[in-house]
Amino acid sequence: MWPALISKAKEGGLDVIQTYVFWNLHEPQFGQYDFSGRYDLVRFIKEIQVQGLYVCLRIGPYIESEWTYGGFPFWLHDVPAIVYRTDNQPFKLYMQNFTTKIVSMMQSEGLYASQGGPIILSQIENEYQNVEKAFGEDGSRYVQWAAEMAVGLKTGVPWLMCKQTDAPDPLINTCNGMRCGETFTGPNSPNKPAFWTENWTSFYQVYGGEPYIRSAEDIAFHVTLFIARKNGSYVNYYMYHGGTNLGRTSSSYVITSYYDQAPLDEYGLLRQPKWGHLKELHAAIKSCSTTLLEGKQSNFSLGQLQEGYVFEEEGKCVAFLVNNDHVKMFTVQFRNRSYELPSKSISILPDCQNVTFNTATVNTKSNRRMTSTIQTFSSADKWEQFQDVIPNFDQTTLISNSLLEQMNVTKDKSDYLWYTLRFEHNLSCSESKLTAQSAAHVTHAFADGTYLGGAHGSHDVKSFTTQVPLKLNEGTNNISILSVMVGLPDAGAFLERRFAGLTAVEIQCSEESYDLTNSTWGYQVGLLGEQLEIYEEKSNSSIQWSPLGNTCNQTLTWYKTAFDSPKGDEPVALNLESMGKGQAWVNGESIGRYWISFHDSKGQPSQTLYHVPRSFLKDIGNSLVLFEEEGGNPLHISLDTISSTNIS
Repeated sequence: MWPALISKAKEGGLDVIQTYVFWNLHEPQFGQYDFSGRYDLVRFIKEIQVQGLYVCLRIGPYIESEWTYGGFPFWLHDVPAIVYRTDNQPFKLYMQNFTTKIVSMMQSEGLYASQGGPIILSQIENEYQNVEKAFGEDGSRYVQWAAEMAVGLKTGVPWLMCKQTDAPDPLINTCNGMRCGETFTGPNSPNKPAFWTENWTSFYQVYGGEPYIRSAEDIAFHVTLFIARKNGSYVNYYMYHGGTNLGRTSSSYVITSYYDQAPLDEYGLLRQPKWGHLKELHAAIKSCSTTLLEGKQSNFSLGQLQEGYVFEEEGKCVAFLVNNDHVKMFTVQFRNRSYELPSKSISILPDCQNVTFNTATVNTKSNRRMTSTIQTFSSADKWEQFQDVIPNFDQTTLISNSLLEQMNVTKDKSDYLWYTLRFEHNLSCSESKLTAQSAAHVTHAFADGTYLGGAHGSHDVKSFTTQVPLKLNEGTNNISILSVMVGLPDAGAFLERRFAGLTAVEIQCSEESYDLTNSTWGYQVGLLGEQLEIYEEKSNSSIQWSPLGNTCNQTLTWYKTAFDSPKGDEPVALNLESMGKGQAWVNGESIGRYWISFHDSKGQPSQTLYHVPRSFLKDIGNSLVLFEEEGGNPLHISLDTISSTNIS
């Protein structure tokens, strides 16, 4: 997809592609690097170069970006005495190693602008000021160290620190947000330019949340204001294309689709009028860019809520006429002429006379996305299923006399951790309840293999309680609780100290209460199906798939079928509206987590369509595997193609 996406960005008037570098993908184990396939960073940058665009390389290597663990590989967690993102020797060692590795790769391929390549900017760290106070003096020392380390790599191009007002010289402090023309305090030195590294075209979406819609007019207004008021010379859209969080890459509760409301949507289709309106803005700015860069800036009042900015040099003149009134149109007088300014808008006059663009005047037609169902999967005889195993205490090998922290046990190899317990009971008990408190994201409780129920938290509720009725047998009762993570945390200080998993468990039996928190627990990382790699295209021949049975309320079930690729080149998606919660694979490639059962405030799922990149598909005989936690029905899913049509 890279060439087409870059081409559409270029056609939209972009000059630079800005990208993060994902440490956890490129160094999944210490010293073992992966730059193959879609992790081929050099190939990506060379593709940008071929199309005549520049690159801003945000190495980080902490990136946040709603990416699991903020981009850190989880093996960092197990480095003795490590504290992330502060003046801590172990962390600085590994951060410097990886940063140096990436810079050396770029240099060896001649990719920095100083070598004739496309990389004109690099970024070290990421929005560090958000957490700096938590580290006290160590934080300040770390900022200084990170800057010196980066500059010492001698790339020959400037380094950035975003949202870091005290970025040490010569690093450029930059702005992130939606209104940097209003919020940016400016470069911290007169010899630094005003850069906006993240202009949020929408906002990330979480399960249970609704999409954030930001209008083309609002984006255009704030880009123009930043250039006019702050003398801005670099604006990056975050995101111009967000794409898909494939596999288990999204952070806690973040949906699989990322910034779908961007000018290029998740599938790479133009989202109009956003793409077209911004294209016109870019053309207007470029038509007078030399004067903007070299001219002398002045500003003046045009009314109570109106202002003007002028850039002049050697007989050339550019004007921006701003109406900050959200409600009313306003007529201003400028150089003996009248100009009507729509509410909340800026007019651009590249010659200080003629308006070539107004941020609120949209000439591009809107479009809407359409889905066409190509195939349904309603034939039960085309499906197979595999029931995952609910382990009991005797089947586990890891034993502890306490509830262990989940991430430290799973090492991010799986979303799933089984907590198992053997509970001896010799009392008569008419009613009993199992209560589990969790700092993970979902729990499913079982007794002797029978599903009791479950519960989940949310992005804004960091812990939750599961309480389910429990029928106790006399003698031995096997309690199994599946704790589920939906992505690792990605932000905040002391990320290495975060706690996930069960925090307390008790059984209430009539008047008695049994605190099981410090009982002897057995643990199993992951599901049997994961261990068997059941989702692989050529999965283990010893796996006994069964004909599809009753799909009603089937928990922890794997489903498998096959389909042919839709003809044509339109993007492809699976509509999983009838499923509950789980993950999907096509030809062994995970297309991400789904969580249809988690509804927003309007009673709707946050995401039902799941992108299947065409590069994952064969013409015929594609394997589809679903893992369903909660009881969704695979007979009502469909394979769709995605297109867009203009709204007349």
